[in-house]
Amino acid sequence: MELRIQNSCNGVPIALFFFFLILITATDASIHIYDNQIFREVGNSYLLSGGSEGILASLSDDDGSSSSSIHDGRSYIRFENITFWRSKAAAKGRRSGLVQIIIFEAADRNNIGGSAYGGQRAICCTPDLAKMEGCKQGEVIRIPSATEINWPIVLSAQFRGNSLFARMHDKEVSITKTGMYNLFFVACDPKLKGLTMNGKTSWKNPDGFLPGRMAPLMSFYVYMSLAYFLLSVIWFSQYVRFWKDILQLQHCIAAVIGLGLFEMILWHIEYVHFNNTGTRPVAITTWVVTVGAVRKTLSRILILSVSMGYGVVRPTLGGLTSKVILLGITYFLATELLNIAEYVGTINDISGRARLFLVLPNAFLDAFLILWIFTSLSRTLEQLQAKRSSVKLDIYRKFSNALAVTVIASITWITYEVYFKATDPFNERWQSAWIITAFWDVLAFSLLCVICYLWAPSQSSQRYAYSEELRDDSDDEEARSLTRGKSEGDLSLVKQERKEKDVGDDDDEEDDGEENKRE
Repeated sequence: MELRIQNSCNGVPIALFFFFLILITATDASIHIYDNQIFREVGNSYLLSGGSEGILASLSDDDGSSSSSIHDGRSYIRFENITFWRSKAAAKGRRSGLVQIIIFEAADRNNIGGSAYGGQRAICCTPDLAKMEGCKQGEVIRIPSATEINWPIVLSAQFRGNSLFARMHDKEVSITKTGMYNLFFVACDPKLKGLTMNGKTSWKNPDGFLPGRMAPLMSFYVYMSLAYFLLSVIWFSQYVRFWKDILQLQHCIAAVIGLGLFEMILWHIEYVHFNNTGTRPVAITTWVVTVGAVRKTLSRILILSVSMGYGVVRPTLGGLTSKVILLGITYFLATELLNIAEYVGTINDISGRARLFLVLPNAFLDAFLILWIFTSLSRTLEQLQAKRSSVKLDIYRKFSNALAVTVIASITWITYEVYFKATDPFNERWQSAWIITAFWDVLAFSLLCVICYLWAPSQSSQRYAYSEELRDDSDDEEARSLTRGKSEGDLSLVKQERKEKDVGDDDDEEDDGEENKRE
């Protein structure tokens, strides 16, 4: 986790230092492992970010000696096996060296570091600043918090003699106030250039290791699983009841419902494991993001196919089938790569450029899909209007309205998300950040419910789908097939629809010819 910060900080507030460090090094793992992490020069100090997480205040005053449960109501940051290593050159002459560990809440970020001197914001106390501000030379400048005099917390580890390493005693810092907490390791001695560190820290909330901003999602996925389960019960009961009249389109809808249910259950399992262990389970997380990528891809292909009239206006996609399949494969690969980078293991380790490289293809494909969907939907509506098919036209108008609302809601939410992040650079509103993620799952489920309502399995599914696509030379045969096992009243309805079709036969042939040219 490299800290890409310029050595000079001329004219930049000290809070800006921590903002960039937090932004770049934030992780979604509550157990932070440091494996030969290198300190970087920041201002007049050498600094390494140890993590940043939202933590709720402890619900229990117990020191943990009587309970080892992760649900014991305690919140803390625990240091284990922290070891600092310096170079042989730094150890020459039996020099001692001090390394300080700083823990502070986001609201107290300005309490670390002093005023500008010599054109530079200082983290460490210099001889001149010691005279001006009364700080201790060679140590981090710390101003007590207005609400808690003991915060920010400053711990230390000391190199002795010519030793190449310094160990910090294992320690646990209790969290008694809800907030966004940040951890930094700082060395003020210029001789400690190239300092490295090993060890780990554990960040715990009252109910487990799940980061505070993610904790509500564990319960959210329970409710989403129940919602998908209820939808699947309703859908599959109709699915089994009218099995003989099921369309290919309805098979696809059933697959999306099943994948959605499976994905929500896997997300809940992943979060439970994360909460119990403090790290994301690579196998489960890979599974869940893969299932999610398949579900998203199939959902978008389903919407595109419906917009083209597949299964309702036309039995196949004709010459466009290969293009739709190619788009689906491309979208799946782009989504899978992005999701793996986002969720598998410790996230945010990839650089900004690499992240942008993965996000842009996904955004471009989504924009292309939206354009293709609405273009195809417009053509389908024109065809249905020309054929005077009032039932199908009504369904497609409702579908187009639902799509329009979804797109408007998406654009509105993206705007809000950008505003939310831009106005909260230090993640101080972390307790409501889970809503950003939850919204997209709720929106996708809502649109799926609309599609299920409009194309629910019924006794008339096949008749509504293909009765207007019949050719004159096969009318009687197809009518007998569609009304197999049904009353004579159903046959008369097909014949009545055929008579209505004859009125616009010439127009149909012209429209079909134009559609074939477009394909």
